[in-house]
Amino acid sequence: MNSLGPGGEFDLIRSFLAAGPPPGAEVVVGSGDDCAVLESGWVVSTDAFLEDVHFRRGWISFDEAGYRAVTAALSDVAAMAARPVGVLVALGLPDPDASRIAEGFRSGIRRACERACCALIGGDLTRSPGPVVVNVVALGRAHRPILRSRARAGDEVWVTGMLGASAAAVRDWKRGREPGPSLRRAFAAPAARLQEARWLAERIRMTALIDLSDGLLGDMSHIAAASGVAIVLDPALIPVAPGAVAVAGSRCDALPLALAGGEDYELAFTARPGSAESVAADFHRRFGASLTRVGLVTGGAGIRLEGDDADEFDPGSPGFNHFRVSRSDATEVGRPDGR
Repeated sequence: MNSLGPGGEFDLIRSFLAAGPPPGAEVVVGSGDDCAVLESGWVVSTDAFLEDVHFRRGWISFDEAGYRAVTAALSDVAAMAARPVGVLVALGLPDPDASRIAEGFRSGIRRACERACCALIGGDLTRSPGPVVVNVVALGRAHRPILRSRARAGDEVWVTGMLGASAAAVRDWKRGREPGPSLRRAFAAPAARLQEARWLAERIRMTALIDLSDGLLGDMSHIAAASGVAIVLDPALIPVAPGAVAVAGSRCDALPLALAGGEDYELAFTARPGSAESVAADFHRRFGASLTRVGLVTGGAGIRLEGDDADEFDPGSPGFNHFRVSRSDATEVGRPDGR
């Protein structure tokens, strides 16, 4: 098992793992990474997706919720630089609206699978006495899965795309405003960076890889813990989404959304110095997304911010934690106050 970063949610996960028997020889990598790795390069992950925790009916449609649930699970496959093979989806639907909700989810699940070039290969359907409950299992194959545990001192830290737009959409919704089109799209129609991860893995020496679901600070803490290193991030280098800046009022005020907001589903990775820079222009031409160096790997432990104004900057949260907020305020993206 790879080490997990700090947090109450991950303390609970550690307690479950300590209570069970160790995995068998067929399990190459167990819990503590984005996916478990099995013999022959199979990778498998599971994601839960609950109404009023991960989405709200007043925010997005059931079609968008289905698409988003599958894409979030497939993002874990991307984080192993693996090729998606299929997904299994279990749905718990409230009886009065079951047919209508199922129709929406069916459409969204199909769109996500078509975009990822994989199949819906099974699942389960049951009645829920309350909110909509979704669980997605994602399967993939990788010749050489990229783990969280091989970053080393001297590596550079890079991210794909722009950060904070999804969290900015949630901030708008919580404050009674409809997000602008780019922000709403970031929340409702994220892209799992599946092709991008494999493209990078074929061209550069990535030493660790993760997808950004809980925020850059929280997710990089997992790489730091698994690799036994420290991660140093420079706030001035973080690629903050323009829409997040507009919502927050300034880049400084938008930084918490980019660093700790979560659910960007971009990739963060470590690589040997100069290797990612050599392919950044080609990456942008091929995928229309940026590659940005945001920090360094050093000796030590944990995450810290260094650079201009780093001492004055308080992100307010190390990342999303399901067990830090009350249910009435809970949503997967951001904090109850919208930061």
